[in-house]
Amino acid sequence: MSESVWKALARVIDPEIHRPITDLDMVESVKVDGSTVRVHILLTIAGCPMASRIERDVRREVLTLPEVESVEVTMGAMTPEQRQALTDKLKAGRQNHPITFNDPSSLTRVIAVGSGKGGVGKSSVTANLAAAMAAKGLSVGVLDADIHGFSMTRMLGVTKQPTRMDDMLLPPTGNGVKVMSIGSFVPDGQAVVWRGPKMHRALEQFAADVFWGDLDVLLLDLPPGTGDVAISITQLLPTAELVVVTTPQRAAASVAERVGSLAAGVQQKITGVIENMSWLQQPDGTRMKLFGEGGGQEVADALTKRVGYHVPLLGQVPLDQNLREGADVGVPLTVSGNMTEACMTLQAIAAQLSRRQPLAGRRLPLNVA
Repeated sequence: MSESVWKALARVIDPEIHRPITDLDMVESVKVDGSTVRVHILLTIAGCPMASRIERDVRREVLTLPEVESVEVTMGAMTPEQRQALTDKLKAGRQNHPITFNDPSSLTRVIAVGSGKGGVGKSSVTANLAAAMAAKGLSVGVLDADIHGFSMTRMLGVTKQPTRMDDMLLPPTGNGVKVMSIGSFVPDGQAVVWRGPKMHRALEQFAADVFWGDLDVLLLDLPPGTGDVAISITQLLPTAELVVVTTPQRAAASVAERVGSLAAGVQQKITGVIENMSWLQQPDGTRMKLFGEGGGQEVADALTKRVGYHVPLLGQVPLDQNLREGADVGVPLTVSGNMTEACMTLQAIAAQLSRRQPLAGRRLPLNVA
């Protein structure tokens, strides 16, 4: 029966590392005494916040075996040597490529979401796209690159801090999305007063020193404008594509074009434009266009002309009170079950961005001796 127990334990997934506990060497021993099974689990760190969940999952899976009537689970913690061995296993192959997303073998699609100015709803769009992708079964991460105006933890309902395992961080999850943000380390209301070099180093650590696992998509929530962070991203993650968010207002559109021109200047692919706050639906069915119209298409056309390939308008998202309310409580509209026009538009955009892109034309960070 011992073999059956080990197979059952292989179905227990660590909530933070997202791999079977058997693969992570967390099961120290299994003892079978008649119809009673005793399992000793080694947690990655003492006082692991996920201990009760792991214990519950172990009991559940082992009790599915018909010959088992009771399960006794005891918990311990890995020694520094065992934890280092696990860290080495998780980081295997990363020594020469500290940022795994830059490895030519990486299958993760990296999408930076940027805007020319603040207040256009870029972060709300990012959070809703990420949640929609995760709800469709994709493995999704969000790197909150807006160091001074971080908001991803609140918008995605993240309440826990990252878990530190030696020199590696395990990102917390909200609405099925792995999230890394400076907001997990800063008390509410406290400003982050950093200049360019320190922000660059923080982004580098978030990309390289975090165990993201095997992601299908990594979304980057950029700060508005074309400052230090936008430049750092093109250096740290050269394969990242850019999605530009704007409002219909012509003034906002002209500013948004500058973000695209920066991307074009460093040969970063521009995947598309999202027009947010396009209109307000009235009770009689008419659309009140509070911020004018045409800005999103104007940006898409201007960027198409600049880069020499088609930059599509991915969608127009109407104003929706539910979108704002969802951001405030950490439940993105796209997973709230409230199928408004804004929700369906964002879900459709997420579906477009989820499609695997061909490697043709993609700039790869290859070193040729």
